[in-house]
Amino acid sequence: MAVMSQTGSSHRMHFDTIQCKVRHDWIHSIANNMEALKTKGIFFGICPSSWNSLKATKSLNLGAVEVQYKRGHQAYLVSGCKPKEKWRIGTEHEKFGFEFETLQPMKYEQIAELLYGISERFDWEKIMEGDKIIGLKQGKQSISLEPGGQFELSGAPLETLHQTCAEVNSHLYQVKAVAEEMGIGFLGIGFQPKWERKDIPIMPKGRYEIMRNYMPKVGSLGLDMMFRTCTVQVNLDFDSEADMIRKFRAGLALQPIATALFANSPFTEGKPNGFLSMRSQIWTDTDNHRAGMLPFVFDDSFGFEQYVDYALDVPMYFVYRKKKYIDCSGMSFRDFMSGKLPCLPGEYPTLNDWENHLTTIFPEVRLKRYLEMRGADGGPWRRLCALPAFWVGILYDDASLQSVLDMTADWTPEERQMLRNKVPKFGLKTPFRDGLLKHVAQAVVKLAKDGLERRGYKETGFLNEMTEVVRTGVTPAEKLLELYHEKWGQSVDPVFEELLY
Repeated sequence: MAVMSQTGSSHRMHFDTIQCKVRHDWIHSIANNMEALKTKGIFFGICPSSWNSLKATKSLNLGAVEVQYKRGHQAYLVSGCKPKEKWRIGTEHEKFGFEFETLQPMKYEQIAELLYGISERFDWEKIMEGDKIIGLKQGKQSISLEPGGQFELSGAPLETLHQTCAEVNSHLYQVKAVAEEMGIGFLGIGFQPKWERKDIPIMPKGRYEIMRNYMPKVGSLGLDMMFRTCTVQVNLDFDSEADMIRKFRAGLALQPIATALFANSPFTEGKPNGFLSMRSQIWTDTDNHRAGMLPFVFDDSFGFEQYVDYALDVPMYFVYRKKKYIDCSGMSFRDFMSGKLPCLPGEYPTLNDWENHLTTIFPEVRLKRYLEMRGADGGPWRRLCALPAFWVGILYDDASLQSVLDMTADWTPEERQMLRNKVPKFGLKTPFRDGLLKHVAQAVVKLAKDGLERRGYKETGFLNEMTEVVRTGVTPAEKLLELYHEKWGQSVDPVFEELLY
């Protein structure tokens, strides 16, 4: 759940901007100059420092400025379009650190020692907030901290799944080399299985303090999302607005299937919680202004412009100025565009502000300059490779993608929402039409495998674990519950060994 572009996603530092076929030439022009505008602190040809003088002379029509902004917002998304030969795979995953002796969560002091150790031993550059270390970067990879100290790798944009899995293995080797000397291990699971929220340390990051204060105002489970969940996601490219729309729709329709296949969070505070994916359930009452299944993506009118309108209506969290986070929680980005933001009156947004705002939106599939598939629980390393394999096989192969679109074309908004609501509890056993979701998932995993075969990189082996899940219909969470009730004697402590990286 990276929330700032500087230290987050796999493509976050990947700023290829090439022309793609969309409706307006002015969008092309802005998109092609996106990085130049960004580095100069200029938003769409207007320098913020000049706006006050322009307003003073009444030479600036504020309505026209808002139109210019929206064009720029749209151009930002358009600038992600890439030809197929430049498509890449970016994988992100989070994991829980814990003390071997006590199973207690890592404290910030231990995390800081770990980050310094990795930096010194493996030549990573330190990321600081004030005098606190909060992450690392090396090339196009970054390591960041989630609010409760969840340790996140945001991988580089890579060409093949072999490279992606090698990157994960290298990262885990480096982390373990330092952490084991400290008596620290890492757990691959979707929700903290043992400890209460009060037991989780709070990371010293300004934006998380703002979110922590705001979350209880908009949902009952937002703090659990922040402090007790872990996910794995993949970020994938598109070559045009039409391609983005096809992948966005397929991703949303199939996201409940991914949630079921990777369901891995059945425990809360030492006991079964009644769900297979508690992580997924938590998102249903975190902040419904910025989460969910986005039914408007299936409207005939949907495109970059409509996503911009949606994003503009999502309440803000913060603005970053002079290396500090300013609390703007609940305020309107549209007001920001008019210079009427209560927390920064008279100021206007830069491109970085828009980029950061997009990262504070948390739907099941998120659009930035690429698409993020966000529906899966964290898990052991094989599943960290399987999740990108599942989505690459479907979304990067024209035949498999079209088959999915055909398969899901008559699914109603109510059916898609029903799957979203029921899968966290029932997984692949969720009833769907005349059968179970398991049967749909079997067909989808087959399409993913076929798509990987056609890519020609010998990547189908990364789907082996998912093939077994759909064959049996038993999710990872159900296997954990069986162990809990039988071999583990109704204790969750053994999960820290079972799912240890």
